[in-house]
Amino acid sequence: MASQPTNKTPRQILAGIYAFDPNRETLGALSYLIVENTGNILIDCPLWEDKNRQFLVEQGGVRRLFLTHRGGIGKQVKQMQDFLSCEVIIQEQESYLLPDVVKTTFENQIEIFPGYLGLWTPGHSPGSACLYYRKSGGVLFSGRHLLPNPEGELGALRNEKTFHWPRQLKSVAFLKERFSQDDLAFIIPAANTGYLRGKGYFDNAYNALVKLGNPSVTSIRDNKEKKDSTIIS
Repeated sequence: MASQPTNKTPRQILAGIYAFDPNRETLGALSYLIVENTGNILIDCPLWEDKNRQFLVEQGGVRRLFLTHRGGIGKQVKQMQDFLSCEVIIQEQESYLLPDVVKTTFENQIEIFPGYLGLWTPGHSPGSACLYYRKSGGVLFSGRHLLPNPEGELGALRNEKTFHWPRQLKSVAFLKERFSQDDLAFIIPAANTGYLRGKGYFDNAYNALVKLGNPSVTSIRDNKEKKDSTIIS
């Protein structure tokens, strides 16, 4: 369910995390700003307008822009990078979509700052990725990989834009194995948040993830996967 832009100032939904209005240029996708002493992180592209530019400057700018999926890429990424002097991080399979942008790419995972980890979760799109950070009990920004359904429950939703459904199910299984009740408290999706009745996130997130069931998969990644971890500073 895509909400309509309201031209409001981005609102704080958790400590240090702000949600922007849905971006009509990305089919109603939401983007988020994490305000962090080591440098702010922007997750996906808000509508590139004066209100949002001013807000980002007032919060101390942006050090890194992390893109969770091709649908979260706005039309002005190059202009955003030039204005903010930020690093753009994208999973390698979707980097070709930004030919004029200086990018940092990754294969399976990337440590953005200590405690901040980008994870490849293909399926919704070839380079779909989630951003995890350890504060507040563990927060996962799930892009469109995991979304609320009309009942307000967490789901991996198959639709006409889904790239590869079996891979998406494998990515769900990967997240279940990667996290636990102890390190995943919140999931923040990039769309359908109207179904969350104004809350903007899933709490008790690991239990919500477990309730998705156990899809039958033979592996979390293709057998040829290399266990790489790129670290940047």
